[in-house]
Amino acid sequence: MPDAPAWSFGVARAGEPAFFPIDDPEVGDGGFRVETVCSGLSAGTELSYLKGTNPYLTSSFDPELRVFVPGEAATPYPVTSMGYMEVGRVVDSRTPGLEQGRLLAMRYGHANRHTGTADTYRIPLPDDLDPVLGTYVAHMGPICANGVLHAAAEARGREVEGLADGVRDQHVLVVGGGVVGLLTGLFARHHGAAEVAVADPTPERLAAAEILGLTPVEVAPGPGAGDATGAGETGAGGVAAQAWRWCKEQWVHGAGDRGADVVFQCRGNSGSLAEALRALRPQGVVIDLAFYQGGADDLRLGEEFHHNGLAVRCAQISRVPRGLDDRWDRARLSHETLSLLTAHGNLVRKALVTDVVPIADAPAVVTDLAARRRHALQIVFAFAL
Repeated sequence: MPDAPAWSFGVARAGEPAFFPIDDPEVGDGGFRVETVCSGLSAGTELSYLKGTNPYLTSSFDPELRVFVPGEAATPYPVTSMGYMEVGRVVDSRTPGLEQGRLLAMRYGHANRHTGTADTYRIPLPDDLDPVLGTYVAHMGPICANGVLHAAAEARGREVEGLADGVRDQHVLVVGGGVVGLLTGLFARHHGAAEVAVADPTPERLAAAEILGLTPVEVAPGPGAGDATGAGETGAGGVAAQAWRWCKEQWVHGAGDRGADVVFQCRGNSGSLAEALRALRPQGVVIDLAFYQGGADDLRLGEEFHHNGLAVRCAQISRVPRGLDDRWDRARLSHETLSLLTAHGNLVRKALVTDVVPIADAPAVVTDLAARRRHALQIVFAFAL
């Protein structure tokens, strides 16, 4: 660790995690400082920097044209700070109403401390909330809530009243049982879905889904959640299923009308998106929360997508559905996350948080994850727990 008052965890170059000294500004009028209690690892995004596959390493994003431009990297190495799932304790406050000792959910990366200004995004946490669960409140929970909000907008347009509008009484498939998939599935169950199934090949993830009250569907390992050749199809011995076939057999709505009402696609490869489309009933919608880093050779838009009149809606945290930004913002999505954790926090802690490790161990942990020598659902780095 750096011999500096403030430091962060990031990546020096592909394959090389490292700690870095960072600026430690004074607390200005209206500002505050927190010392980090714990920080959650967002494995998909952060390992993409470690592996060198993140698009920001090789291109920049034009904010006006909204396209990636090859050439100059928007985020070149070294990436001195990663992460967006922090809980910090206020140690110095010049912000009216923000007292010392208060725990805040924030998104400043794996740093030991952070100095904020009056407009820095933060959500005060309830005194009785486990700080480890607080890592979901500022960003990861809102990502998942925003996915459910997009499903509501698909169903109700601008007349959305709440997150239940897109999932209440619906048959929901979640493709991918990582943290995003499981939290999204739990949001759907919490808001009244008729059934929520989670398709994943990993036994530990399926066990977590069951703890959360979701229906686990074991699928064949591989790039997608099953394939079109029959590999992984259910047999008499109970071997792994194809997610699309499970949905078509379990959820029958009428003649020629089978499958999921809505699919949340939370696995970052095109094979999973193809599976999500096949699992839908006619005129259903895939709400896509996945982060793709490759091509889409196995996606056939002339098949189910075309013949069943399907839709794919990308739901990313950079925006809420069009027409809802006057009523929905990140803060509201954070408070929806707090409501979910109030109702189901014990289950989330048991099912999702598989590892709490000292921040000093972070380089070894992410290296092992990238090399697939270690499996974990949610790793939380402890600073001052």
